[in-house]
Order: sequence, then structure tokens, then C-alpha cells
Amino acid sequence: MPHFDIRALSLEPHTVEQLAEMLVEVVAHGGSVSFMHPLSPETAREFWRRSLAAAAAGERVVLGALLEGVVVSTVTLHLDCPPNQPHRGEIAKMMTRVACRGRGCAGALLAEAERRAADRGRTLLTLDTAEEDGAARLYEKQGYVFAGMIPDYAFKPHGGLTGTRIYFKRLGAAAG
Repeated sequence: MPHFDIRALSLEPHTVEQLAEMLVEVVAHGGSVSFMHPLSPETAREFWRRSLAAAAAGERVVLGALLEGVVVSTVTLHLDCPPNQPHRGEIAKMMTRVACRGRGCAGALLAEAERRAADRGRTLLTLDTAEEDGAARLYEKQGYVFAGMIPDYAFKPHGGLTGTRIYFKRLGAAAG
């Protein structure tokens, strides 16, 4: 099993470029991460610039798993919740380069996101994943609880509707 360096990512040109390349690849391979195929590299770069700027502002944490200095997987922990939900965070934009899937980096990223959420006083995480070809097995293996399914929630990257599966996980003392 390769060793992945898990770290928070910042707004640097080489990081934006690596994340953009991965996003284009994931969408091209059917990953349901809010974008349609074909996704232009500039649209992908602009998404990551905004996301990393939000991270710099403390609204989220963008984590990366690096292999030999290259970002091969990422997950975002959204922390900017409404005033009546300061205890909650949301897991989003979990993606892994096709060649690196099944090597444990996604699970390691989730564990780090949970640790960082708990460090910030979050006791509840939520997420959603596509009903078809989503990461439900990964999330369930990591202890996320299936809360329900919404049919025809979003378009798949190559067209056609898919439902979304909603999950949650309690952290820390709330888990007991």
C-alpha cells in the first residue's frame, strides 16, 4: 500500500492545476461531482480557485492526498453553516484519480476530515453521493449512516438523471 501525504491544500497555482486536472478526469469517467462532461480545464481551475479561497477564509478545509508530491485524491469539509448549525459540517467533492482508486487514500482523507471537524467542535457530518456509481460503500465502511434517498436529484455527467443517497455521521461524544 503506498504512503499518502494527507494535508490541507492552499491556493497555489500548481495545486489548482493538479486539482483541475483531477476534476476533469473524474467528470469524464462519470463522477457525479456537480459538473457535466465535457468540463473545460478553465472552468475546473476557476472552481478550485474559489474553493481554495473559501478555505483561506476559514469557510472550509480542502484536503488532499499526495503521492510523490502530486494530488491524487481530495475531499472538502464545509464549515460555513447557518447560525443555528454551528455543530455541523458537510463532506463534499470527494474524488480520486482513476489510477489511484482502491488504495485507501479516500478513507484516509475522510478520517482526517472527521478529525479536523471534531477539532472545530463539529459533532455531526452530512454528505450525499450519487445513487448510481457513487461512493456509498466507502461511506458506509467509514461508519456513515444512510438517511434516505432522493430520486432524480441531479444529472449524471454524461446525461440522464440519478438519485442521491444522504448520509450522516456523529462525531466525538455525540457518537455515543
